[in-house]
Amino acid sequence: MKKILHQESEIRGSDILIVGYGREGESVHRYIIKNYPKMRVSIADQKLVAPLFPVLNIFSGKQWLSTLDNFQTVVRSPGVPDTLSELVSYKASGGFVTSSANIFFSRTKQTVIGVTGTKGKSTTTSLIAHLLSQKIVDVRVVGNIGKPVLDYIEDETKETIYVFEMSSHQLADIRYSPQIAIILPVVSEHLDYYGSFEKYYEAKARIVLFQTKKDSVIYNKDDKTAREIAQRSLGRKVAYNTQGGKTYANAPLLGNKENMRAAFACCTIFSLSAKDMEKGLFTFMPLPHRLEFVGKYKGIRFYNDSLATIPEATIHAIQSLGDKTETLIAGGFDRGVSYEKLVEFLVHSSIKTIILMGQTGNKLAIVLRSNKENHMNIIEASSMKEAIRAAYKNTAEGKICVLSPAATSFDQYKDYKDRGEQFTTWVRRVAAE
Repeated sequence: MKKILHQESEIRGSDILIVGYGREGESVHRYIIKNYPKMRVSIADQKLVAPLFPVLNIFSGKQWLSTLDNFQTVVRSPGVPDTLSELVSYKASGGFVTSSANIFFSRTKQTVIGVTGTKGKSTTTSLIAHLLSQKIVDVRVVGNIGKPVLDYIEDETKETIYVFEMSSHQLADIRYSPQIAIILPVVSEHLDYYGSFEKYYEAKARIVLFQTKKDSVIYNKDDKTAREIAQRSLGRKVAYNTQGGKTYANAPLLGNKENMRAAFACCTIFSLSAKDMEKGLFTFMPLPHRLEFVGKYKGIRFYNDSLATIPEATIHAIQSLGDKTETLIAGGFDRGVSYEKLVEFLVHSSIKTIILMGQTGNKLAIVLRSNKENHMNIIEASSMKEAIRAAYKNTAEGKICVLSPAATSFDQYKDYKDRGEQFTTWVRRVAAE
């Protein structure tokens, strides 16, 4: 390993390797070029990439991580598992691995609100930023939902507050904690990435590991995982619950108590009044593909919840929409997630017709047909067009049809956005036939 010529908190030496050159990797490259112009930059990515700026080397293909020992700093992008054998060996031999999140926390002097959990991070992050913006002039949404964090740090001011949506991939090797950490419920997901729920859970829990007594952790006291993670923090505990209280039935954020209560608890720390928060709630526009109202066609209300990639999210969607929810379109890529809880919920729900697609659709069809309590009409569709036609045929006027897949989309679609857009397109096209 080369001798380190100079050393700073998260950027060390004179040779740096950016591992993974997607959106985050490009952001790191821009940051390094601007702040460390003499640094020799190389890129490692499984695919051959086109760098934004000239680099010393590009490593790709099967041997893309074979030269780690030539670098004093390796910057891991979130999509690259920190458990890869090459990275583990490199760290064991004294190599230094960092990330854009670590670089950001080492540099910013402003307050950071970090939001994590399995589902609802983007909505909670957006809602907090929307509510705070009523009283604070410079609120910046960063992380998964916004631009990469390093794209924002150069022009921060004393008024800047960051609301950072933090995924398990960003937290896996984090060495800092936000001053305010928000813990939404954690359930099984990304098991293909982590191998076990325990490893995924531990990644999430790192959000509070470096908090001090001056910091705060906000969590759902009715959720076991959120409570346990919060107890690891040295900071002040701020609990909320999703039971009772106002429901705000006419607010655009339909039925989403989890995100709403978490956001309200956070904004209270910044002294926003209940009146200001309620006012902001009614001007907040929900994010696309998250219980998004598509429209009313032929008397049927259609909702796009394509981002529901786990069973718990689909259960939440049906509960939020209420008893008028008659048709569910579900199914997608099979990641080995258990659907036992979803099946138990569906056979006692208001759903009369379930339209199933993809790999998990096939599995669910078999399980539901063998369930003696099943009351649903089960339809298997090979395309979104076919699914929508079946929805129109089997859903009564005045009722609801929702796309809430309980699975990722990678078996048939580019991503959840592609799936949601196709749902919306075919809802409108079939209505016009």
